[in-house]
Amino acid sequence: MDVFRAGTRPSGKGPAEYFTGTVRLDPLFNPPAPARAFGAAVTFEPGARTAWHTHPLGQTLIVIAGCGWVQLEGAAAQSIRPGDVVWIAPGERHWHGATATTAMTHIAIQEQLDGKAVDWLEQVSDAQYHSAGAGKEEATAGPA
Repeated sequence: MDVFRAGTRPSGKGPAEYFTGTVRLDPLFNPPAPARAFGAAVTFEPGARTAWHTHPLGQTLIVIAGCGWVQLEGAAAQSIRPGDVVWIAPGERHWHGATATTAMTHIAIQEQLDGKAVDWLEQVSDAQYHSAGAGKEEATAGPA
């Protein structure tokens, strides 16, 4: 058994090639093989988001603070808030991040397939991002 004490693993910055805006990555767990699941707390400042991406074995997001958006390609963006759990199926092209005015933190859990957990694609354009939030900002910014 291993106990990983809070504050013993450093936070990191979300790389600009995979994220737009200010994003902080806090590692939570990454056990050795044969385990394949790992997780991180990801904090998006207002306006920050992932690039489009897919996961070979899917991804679970657990929103723990703030308000955000998640969008599958070809579908309307959905507002997400603390307590919401999002399952993204294997291969579904999607993005997620904060709203334009409110930060959001989620725990992201995914599994590796042959050592790979994500396939990064192009950035979400400003037009795509602002279109996703059209008419949703008020719904996510108010009290729960």
